[in-house]
Amino acid sequence: MQLGKFLVGAVGGVTAVVALGGLGTYLLSGTESTSGLDAYSTVEMDGHKALSARVISGRTQSKYHPLPWVGQDVSGITCPSGLKAVAGASITCTGTAGGGRSVDIPVTVVKATSDSVTWKFER
Repeated sequence: MQLGKFLVGAVGGVTAVVALGGLGTYLLSGTESTSGLDAYSTVEMDGHKALSARVISGRTQSKYHPLPWVGQDVSGITCPSGLKAVAGASITCTGTAGGGRSVDIPVTVVKATSDSVTWKFER
């Protein structure tokens, strides 16, 4: 009887730890960001507000490999230009993975307003 209660408790504890680990991974591994369009982060491209390449590359660098078991370690991410604050606009940034291999990172605007842009990158 005691062994049965212990096993139920142990299985329940392991299940809770796995569930919390999965939730943490999901929350930390997101590739979508919302950035404000202010004087420090905004440039102009073809008459449109755009998120600066500096902001995109920095945020992508910090979120690309947030946990050891998610994504791959990529450094030196650069973007060729700003990202127009227009839904559907896209650019391709590049980074360097292990062994010096170049990695292309597509970046796309999901939603844009006059004050912010929501964008995502692909791993």
